[in-house]
Amino acid sequence: MTIKTAFLFPGQGSQSIGMGEDLYNNSSVARELLDSVSETTSIDFKELMFKENDKLALTKFTQPAILLTSMMAYKTFENEMSLKPTYALGHSLGELSALASVGALDINDAVALVNKRGSLMAKACEAQEVGMLVALGLSDEVVEDICEDARAQDRSVWAVNYNSDGQIVIAGIKSDLIEIEPTLKEAGARRAMLLNMSVASHCPLLESAVEPFKAELEKVLKGDFLAPVISNVTAKPYSTKEETLELLPKQLVMPVLYKQSIQNIDEEIDCYIEFGNGNVLKGLNRKLTKKPHLNISDMTSLEKSIKALQEL
Repeated sequence: MTIKTAFLFPGQGSQSIGMGEDLYNNSSVARELLDSVSETTSIDFKELMFKENDKLALTKFTQPAILLTSMMAYKTFENEMSLKPTYALGHSLGELSALASVGALDINDAVALVNKRGSLMAKACEAQEVGMLVALGLSDEVVEDICEDARAQDRSVWAVNYNSDGQIVIAGIKSDLIEIEPTLKEAGARRAMLLNMSVASHCPLLESAVEPFKAELEKVLKGDFLAPVISNVTAKPYSTKEETLELLPKQLVMPVLYKQSIQNIDEEIDCYIEFGNGNVLKGLNRKLTKKPHLNISDMTSLEKSIKALQEL
């Protein structure tokens, strides 16, 4: 098959109770993967992902559950259809899923790594009440200027997730985020809303997590890439162990350039395939590209996606 595809992987915020359950019940590949990872990490992922609980909201559990769900979807697809991507990329945490999909990380290692990543992020934020806020309807430049002005007044707020035109996420100290809400609305924001997040991702408040995460990454990272991965930090491809060790730890304290990543590769791509719970990235891509966007989160969407690919 000569279709040029980009494999996409969602990040934190895509989780929900029941994610991956249909794959687990109907795909031996997905079932064996979840059971193997549960045994390796000593985390009961069936309990965490399929039953009502409070743990899924904690970032150290949210992150491995999201990555595992993405890998269950990806491995089930791979078992049905041989298709090498032109690029793999993810949103924030999803970049680690992308690395696992191209063979740079073993899946068991990747799940354990993001569990540690989540713990490091939580520890970096535990002394302060932090949060994240989404602003809709403003240009990147307006949001950046508002954040810069706020920092000049000793407020800790940064533009961190460039999701699509008119959608940008700000991270920082929660009280400072609340203080800039009226300014955002006065500037014309359709909405400025705090997100249900216990960490402040992709900003300097996570600086203490960078080196410990890099040390953990170096233990498990491989040098072989089946396809290039697009960096959240640069919006450009990389495909070596050395580049990964340089870029991925920086991702903790630097903005996610998702919008720019899609814009940079769109001319080379025929189709996007999103692996994981829900269709968060499909919603973002609707504003970024006219190319087909498929999502694989359960057996029904898997069958629809395979059929759609065969018709391209």
